[in-house]
Parts: sequence; C-alpha cells; structure tokens
Amino acid sequence: MDLRHEHRLMWGLLECLGFVGILFGWALLVFVFKTEHYFEELCEPNARLTVNTTLMGNATGQSDCKSQDEKFSLIFTLASFVNNFMTFPIGYNFDCFKTTIAHLIAIFLYTTATLTIAFTSAESALLLFLAVPMLTVRGILFLITNLQVGNLFGKHRSTIITLYNGAFDSSSAVFLVIQLLYEQGISLRASFLFFSVFSVWHVGRTFLLLPRGDFCFHSLCSGRDSREEEKKTVESKEPLHCCSPSSSTFLIPDPGQQKELHSFWSYAFSRRFAWHLMWLSMMQLWHYIFIGTLNSLLTTLSKGTMYVAGLGVSIYTNAFAITQFFGVLCVPWNDLLMDLLKQRYQKKASKTGFSASAVALCSTVSSLALMSLLCLGFALCVSVPVLPLQYVTFILQVISRSFLYVGNAAFLTLHFGKIFGLVMALSAIVSLLQFPIFTFIKGPLQNDPFYVNVMLVLVTLLTFMHPFRVYRRCQRKEGPPAIA
Repeated sequence: MDLRHEHRLMWGLLECLGFVGILFGWALLVFVFKTEHYFEELCEPNARLTVNTTLMGNATGQSDCKSQDEKFSLIFTLASFVNNFMTFPIGYNFDCFKTTIAHLIAIFLYTTATLTIAFTSAESALLLFLAVPMLTVRGILFLITNLQVGNLFGKHRSTIITLYNGAFDSSSAVFLVIQLLYEQGISLRASFLFFSVFSVWHVGRTFLLLPRGDFCFHSLCSGRDSREEEKKTVESKEPLHCCSPSSSTFLIPDPGQQKELHSFWSYAFSRRFAWHLMWLSMMQLWHYIFIGTLNSLLTTLSKGTMYVAGLGVSIYTNAFAITQFFGVLCVPWNDLLMDLLKQRYQKKASKTGFSASAVALCSTVSSLALMSLLCLGFALCVSVPVLPLQYVTFILQVISRSFLYVGNAAFLTLHFGKIFGLVMALSAIVSLLQFPIFTFIKGPLQNDPFYVNVMLVLVTLLTFMHPFRVYRRCQRKEGPPAIA
C-alpha cells in the first residue's frame, strides 16, 4: 500500500472527525449563545436570564424563553434542511467541480462561516442564519471529497467509507470542546478564530494530498475485480461516476446488473420508494427535533431538580456530546450485520433462484427493522419527562442515528446514485416540519410535548411496515423483486 494513500486516509479521517458534522452538536452551542444573551431581547422581562450562581463550579442559570428558543430552533431547522437537501445538487454536480475545486469551495465556506460566528454578538445574532447553514454546506463538501479516499483501498473501500461516515457522526462532539473552553473563560470569539486558522491546514492538504482530478479505480468503475488495479490509482479527467457521498451508492454496475435495474423514474414513483422515504423521513425528523430542541428540553426538565437550570443543562449537554463521539464505533456494526445476512442468503441463492440484487435486498431486512426498533426505544425514552432517563436516550439516539444513514445508503445502493440524492432531498423537505412542531409545543401545548411525542411514537411504529414489506417480498422466492 502506498504510504501517501495512508496519509490521505489518516488526514481525511481527522478532517471528518473535527470539521464535517459539527452541526449536530448544536445543543452545546445554544448553551453558549444563551449565556451570551443572543436573541434575549425577544424574551419577556420576567423570563430573561437573571441567575448567575455557583454550584460545583461556575454555572450560569438559563431561563426558558419561548421566542429565544424559537429562533435557535429555526436556525437549526434551516441548517439541517440544507444539510440534506444540498446532498442532491452537490453530489449530482460533483463531477463538474472535481475534488480540488470542491474542497477549495468548502474551505471558503468554512472560513467565512467561522469568522462570521467569531465576530457575531448578541446585537448581530441574525448573522447566525447565514453562518450556520454555510457550515453545513461546507461539511457536505468536505465529506464528499474525503469519501473519494475510499477508492484508493480497493476491496476495503466500503470499510473506509463506513469509517468516514462514522467520523461524521462523532464530529458533533467538537462543540463540547468550545463549551468547556467557554466555561473556563475562553471566549466564543477566540474559539472560532482558532477554528478559522485551520483553513491554512485545509488548503495545504488540498494541494499536497488530494488529486487535481478524481480518485477512481478502473476496476471499480468498470466492475472488474483485478488485484493489480486495486493497487493502482487513476486520477481521471473524465467525469467520475463511481465515487459517492455515501457507501457504494454510485457504483456503475456491469451490463448484467444493469438489466436488473429499473429506470430511475419508475423506481422513484414506486411504492417501495415511497415506503423507504417515509421510513427515513420519520426517523430523521425525530432526530432533528430532538437535537434542535435538546437545550430547551433539558432546561424544562431541570426545573424542580437539584440542579440550577444552567448547571443541569451543561451537565446533560456534555453527556450528550460525549455519547455522540462514540458514533464512529457504532457504524461498523450495522455493516457487519448486513454482511452476515448477505452471506446467509448467498448460500441459499442457488436453491431459491434469487439474483444478486435480490440477495442484497433481503440482507437489509433485519437492518431496517433494527433501526426502526432503536428509533422506537429512543422515542419512548425521550417522551418520558424524567431527567436521568435522558442518559439512556442519548445512547439510543447516537446508535440509532449512526445506523440510520448507513442503512439508508446500503438499501439505496441497490438502485441508483440519483435515487440516494432524491431521497435525501425529499426527506429534507419533511424535516422542515420540526419548526412548526416546536412552535406548536411552545405555544398551544404550553411547553408540554406529550401529545406530540405520542403522535410521533405512533408514526415510528408505522416505519416497521417498510422492513415487513421487504421481508414479504423476499419470502416469495420469485427471483429479482419487482417494483411493489
């Protein structure tokens, strides 16, 4: 293995771990923003931040202000929408930008966003509506360009891409560092100025470790499995079709496999696609609502406990961030489960007459069902208004989210790269519901999410229909599953 490839892998992993998915540590940054009085002018006088006390160290009490929380929820809603929706156009047009240009665009967005947040104050807090979505878009670009490194490792490509996706989940713990530094007296401005300095490292890595064109193997793109070509890197000037923003999604099948694939639009309008979209959208909505409203939830649950509100929020958001860091360890287990099931179905393929695509489809059933079960457990725990129970919620949430996107990509690998982008874009539109749901809880429901939680739990139960339908299709043993 070329030593340079190993350097690309290591530095790419560090980039994903430290800079790509930090948006999902949003609750930790909200804690700092509230302490800095962002959007506090929207609060009623009696709801403003008034408590400054010391309990087991310095802690700043935080009030529960509806209008302030709505602003932070709206920022996260916009950023999470951009995170998913932009996957489609960015992935589709990645060939036009090439790796170097795409990475430089990401660095520009990263530098602009970090400097904007650094020089934002309570008086100019509206700039967060620009800066946070910019952080999200550059994260997608960083991820897509780094996932190309997987193509340098031949048969280990899927493992590398899975590792990078896990690093994406774990990077949400970065905001924990900012919060801890802030509690030790390091200002928010100083932290983000320090982060902006990393642009120099990003630029150096772009020109020293990334190719001017694309990472791609002839064996990978053509469908051949040559050991010699696994050792050979081709920096092609042709548009790249085999590289993907998610594991194995954009692989070009050989002619035999192409005959088994349905056309893009026939699949996009099929019932299986609709069920999968519902499955992904509902569970993703749960996660976005939870992350976007976590600070408000913890503030509410801290009332009447032994904690001063701010201290309770700080302790639990720190615990949330620590569990997020272990997301990189959760991701491979889902791949392992599907690989074991695929081997089992392959042994039966000669007897059942299943094609390769049918075997791959059937191997996703247990994974789809497990993700629905994990999300249901997470949903039930977060619905119980008991503060210590949220530790269990955090664990189930990080496992569920880590499995969700890998499982989604694995299922859609059976079809087309554009299908993956379409699913992410449509699920992004559904994710916009998080803001009206949050407003409904804060307004008519008077900060009591019980009825909304019950409704979402029932919807989560509905997601079990998707793996059940796939299972029924596999049981028919009719060869390649038709569109259903």
